[in-house]
Amino acid sequence: TEASMDWLPWSLLLFSLMCETSAFYVPGVAPINFHQNDPVEIKAVKLTSSRTQLPYEYYSLPFCQPSKITYKAENLGEVLRGDRIVNTPFQVLMNSEKKCEVLCSQSNKPVTLTVEQSRLVAERITEDYYVHLIADNLPVATRLELYSNRDSDDKKKEKDVQFEHGYRLGFTDVNKIYLHNHLSFILYYHREDMEEDQEHTYRVVRFEVIPQSIRLEDLKADEKSSCTLPEGTNSSPQEIDPTKENQLYFTYSVHWEESDIKWASRWDTYLTMSDVQIHWFSIINSVVVVFFLSGILSMIIIRTLRKDIANYNKEDDIEDTMEESGWKLVHGDVFRPPQYPMILSSLLGSGIQLFCMILIVIFVAMLGMLSPSSRGALMTTACFLFMFMGVFGGFSAGRLYRTLKGHRWKKGAFCTATLYPGVVFGICFVLNCFIWGKHSSGAVPFPTMVALLCMWFGISLPLVYLGYYFGFRKQPYDNPVRTNQIPRQIPEQRWYMNRFVGILMAGILPFGAMFIELFFIFSAIWENQFYYLFGFLFLVFIILVVSCSQISIVMVYFQLCAEDYRWWWRNFLVSGGSAFYVLVYAIFYFVNKLDIVEFIPSLLYFGYTALMVLSFWLLTGTIGFYAAYMFVRKIYAAVKID
Repeated sequence: TEASMDWLPWSLLLFSLMCETSAFYVPGVAPINFHQNDPVEIKAVKLTSSRTQLPYEYYSLPFCQPSKITYKAENLGEVLRGDRIVNTPFQVLMNSEKKCEVLCSQSNKPVTLTVEQSRLVAERITEDYYVHLIADNLPVATRLELYSNRDSDDKKKEKDVQFEHGYRLGFTDVNKIYLHNHLSFILYYHREDMEEDQEHTYRVVRFEVIPQSIRLEDLKADEKSSCTLPEGTNSSPQEIDPTKENQLYFTYSVHWEESDIKWASRWDTYLTMSDVQIHWFSIINSVVVVFFLSGILSMIIIRTLRKDIANYNKEDDIEDTMEESGWKLVHGDVFRPPQYPMILSSLLGSGIQLFCMILIVIFVAMLGMLSPSSRGALMTTACFLFMFMGVFGGFSAGRLYRTLKGHRWKKGAFCTATLYPGVVFGICFVLNCFIWGKHSSGAVPFPTMVALLCMWFGISLPLVYLGYYFGFRKQPYDNPVRTNQIPRQIPEQRWYMNRFVGILMAGILPFGAMFIELFFIFSAIWENQFYYLFGFLFLVFIILVVSCSQISIVMVYFQLCAEDYRWWWRNFLVSGGSAFYVLVYAIFYFVNKLDIVEFIPSLLYFGYTALMVLSFWLLTGTIGFYAAYMFVRKIYAAVKID
C-alpha cells in the first residue's frame, strides 16, 4: 500500500480532481505502444494478506520459474513497501489469443510439489494470500460483480462492478484446501489512431484475471505445452493435501478485448471509489462544525477579551477589576521559561519538519504528481522531503530555544536532529528484526537500512544544524511583558483543569473533523487498497489545522484565567489530544475490522500504529502550540502593564 504511511493532503481549486480522481501523468511515465504480436511482459510484484500483514516474494512459493530470474531495480518507496518485482514465464503477445497453455511442463509431465512445498502452499491459502502481477505497469485485478438490492422479480438486475487488487491464491471448502492453478488473463487494449499507411499500435489499458482451480485429471495436456480445458462445470478443483506430495499443472489462457478507455484514464478503474459521497458528506459536516465553533469561540473570546482589556486599561477601579478576571494577574510569569526547554524546542522543531513535509506531499499528490502508476513515489518523496525540511525544523527549534533562555545550541541541534527520528528508527528496526525472522519481503534489506542511516546523518543532521545555527543567532521572539524574578504562587486548580481532562476535551473536535478520512487511510494501509483522494485529504488537513489552533487558544485562555502560567508543556500535550483518539480508533479498527490473530502481525500493527500516533501528536501539538503562543503574545501586548 502506498499507504504504509503512505498519508496526508488538499484543495477546492482542484474540485474536478477530487471527483474524478484521474491523474495527469508526469514526464517519465510515458505510454508504451505495442504492435500486433509484440511481447507484453507479465511481472510479479509480491504476495500479500490483510490477515498477516507480511508480504512475501512471488517465488517464495513453488510457482513456475523462467530460465533466468531478473529483479527490477527499485526505488526506496518500493523497497519499504515490500515490492520485489520479478519476471515470470507467462508468454503474452499483443492482441494474440491463447486458449490454454501449460507452464513449466517438461515433456508434458505435471509439476510435483514436495510435502514441504505443499504444506507451505496450503498455509498461504488458509492465511488468505493474494498474488499481485503487473502487465505494462498495470496491476492485475479480479472483477467482483455484486447485484444491487432490487426486487427479486426484476430480471434486469443492475450489477455493481468492483475490482479486487490481485487474485486469491486459492480457497478452502469443508476443511479441504484448493489452489488456483489456471489463470484466465483478460487484457484490454486501446487502438491508437494512425495514418492510413502506418501499422496500428495498441496500448494496454486494463489487466484482469479470472483464477480457476482445475484438477490434474481434467486438464488434457499435449506435447506442445498446450492443453484443453474441461467443458462446462463438470470439473473438480485442484486440491492441495499438506500431508503428502501433490501433482498438478500450472496453466493459463489469454484473451484480448478492445476498449474505449484512453491510456491516460486507465488507472481510473482502480482508483474510483464507490463512496465519494461519504467523503463529501464528512467534509461538509466538518466544515460546518468548524465554522460554527469558530464563530462561537471568536465571539466569546473576542468579547470577553475586549471587556477584560478595557477593564484592565481603565485608570480607576483597578482594585475592583483585579478581582474579576485572572489572566492579567500572571503577566509577570506567563513567559517564564518552562522545564526542559531543550526537549520542548526539539519536539516542536520535529513537528515543524513533519508539518512542512506533509503539506508539500499532500499538495503535490493532489496535483496528481504522485500517481500510483509511479510505484513507491509517495513514500520516496515523503522520506526525502522529511530529510530536507530539517533546515526549517532546526531554524524554528533554534529560535524558540534562544527565546526560552537556552544557551547550549549545539546540544539542542543534536537533540532536534535525533530525538524523533531516533525513536522512529528504533521502533522500525525492532519490527524489522521480527519481519526478517519470518523471511518476508517486507523486511527492509540491510543495505537500504545503511542508506537510510547515511541519509539521516549525511543530509538531515547537517541541515538541522544549519537551520538551528541561524535560528539561534536570530533575534529571539519578542515577549511583550517582562518576567518577574520570583514566581507567584499558583492557586488550587478545579478538576476540569486536569491535564488528562484537557486532552480528552481538546482532542474530540479535530478527531471528529478527520474521522472518515482516517477510516479510508487505515483501509489503504492495512487492507491493501489504493488511496488516491488527496483532494479530500488536503481539505481535511486544512480543517485539522484550523480546529487544532482554535482549541488550543481556548484551552490556554482558560488556563491563564485560572492563574496557572505553566502553559508551555501543557498546551503542547493538550493540543495533540486528538492523537489519543486516533490510538483508541486504531484499537477499535484492529478488533472489529481486521482478522489478525497471530503475534507478529499484531506486533507490526501496533508498532506502526504507535509511530503514526506519535507523529500525529507531534504534528497537532506543534500547530496548537504556535497558535497559542501567538495568541498569548497578542493579548499581553494589548494590556497596559504598570
